[in-house]
Amino acid sequence: MRAVVFEGYKTFPVLREVERPVPGPGEVLLKVAGAGACHSDVGLFHDFEGDPTGLLTPPFILGHETSGWVEEVGPGVTGFSQGEAYLVYGPTGCGRCPACSRGQDTYCARPHEVGYAAMGLGRDGGMADYLVAPARNLVPLGDADPVAAAPLADAGLTPYHAIRRAMPHLAGGGRSALVIGLGGLGLVAVQILRALTGATVIATDLKPEAMEQAEAHGALTVPGGEGQVERIKELTGGRGVDAVFDMVGVDATLALAASTVAQLGALTVVGIGGGTYPWNFFTVPYEVTFSSTYWGTIEDLHEVVAMYRAGQITPVVERYRMDDALDAYARLRDGELSARAVVVPHGW
Repeated sequence: MRAVVFEGYKTFPVLREVERPVPGPGEVLLKVAGAGACHSDVGLFHDFEGDPTGLLTPPFILGHETSGWVEEVGPGVTGFSQGEAYLVYGPTGCGRCPACSRGQDTYCARPHEVGYAAMGLGRDGGMADYLVAPARNLVPLGDADPVAAAPLADAGLTPYHAIRRAMPHLAGGGRSALVIGLGGLGLVAVQILRALTGATVIATDLKPEAMEQAEAHGALTVPGGEGQVERIKELTGGRGVDAVFDMVGVDATLALAASTVAQLGALTVVGIGGGTYPWNFFTVPYEVTFSSTYWGTIEDLHEVVAMYRAGQITPVVERYRMDDALDAYARLRDGELSARAVVVPHGW
C-alpha cells in the first residue's frame, strides 16, 4: 500500500510502498477515508532538531487525524461490521493506569513502556491506504461524511478539550472569548465557542480569508498589526477577554494573549509554536489562569463527533489524492493553505 513516511528529523517525508498491516488481537483494520495533515507533522520533519519526547522515533507513517471504514477485525474483536465508518482517537496509552482507565491516554503514566505517543506520532498513522487501530480507539460516525470528519480527531478534539477546561470563565452574562490564529484548530474553536457558550467570540489572524471564514461563523474579527490589542479591548469595553485561546504559541501571540486577557480570566496556550513569555507579577492581570493543554480524551472525541453529526461544527477541508499528499505537506509548511488538507487515498 502507499504511505507517507517520516524518515528523520529535518527531512521531508516520502511517499512510498509499504506492506499493508494486519490487525492483531483487539485491533481493527480500517480502509482510510481521510487523513488530515496537521502542523504538528511539520514540526516533526521541518522544525524539530530531534525527538523532544523519546516517543517519536522514526521511521513511521504520519497521520494522527484519521477516519476510515472497517475492512477487517483482529482476533477477539466483535461488534464491528465491514464498511462502517469510524473516527480514530490517536493517543494510545498503556490502558492500565488511572488516566488511561478514564480515557485520558494523553496523560498515560507509562508512555515509555508503550514506546510511542499516538498513531501517526511514533506508531504508524493514517496517511496511508490502510491503518490498524485498537478497537477501543474508534468512535462511530454513522452516516456522517468521514472525509470531512477526519480533522476532528485533532483539529476538533484539541480546541474542544481546551474550551471545556476554560468553561467556568465563560459562564455568565457578558463574557468574551478570543481565538488567536485561525488555522484548522482556530476555525473549529470559533464554532465550538459559538455552540457551547453565549460569549462574544473575537478572532484574530493575519490572513483576511481566514477572518472572513471566522466572521461567517459569527465571530467578531480584528486584523493583526498596529492597534490590535486596543481594538480587542474595545470589544470588551476595556475590561479584557475572559478566556483567550492561543492556537499558535509563538512569542508574538503569547504576548498578545497576555496583553488582552482580563483579570481573573483564563489564558490557554494550545499551539506548539515553541514561543516563550517573560512572565512576572505585573505583566499579566491579577489571578489569571495561565495554562497549556494537550489534545483531549476519548470521551471528548465522542462529544465532538456528536456536535459534528448535529451540524454544530463543520471543518473547512481541502481534499488531496494520495499521489499529491506531499504537495499538501509542502503547502502546509509554506503557509499556503486556507483550509485543513485532507488526503483521500481511495478517491472522492
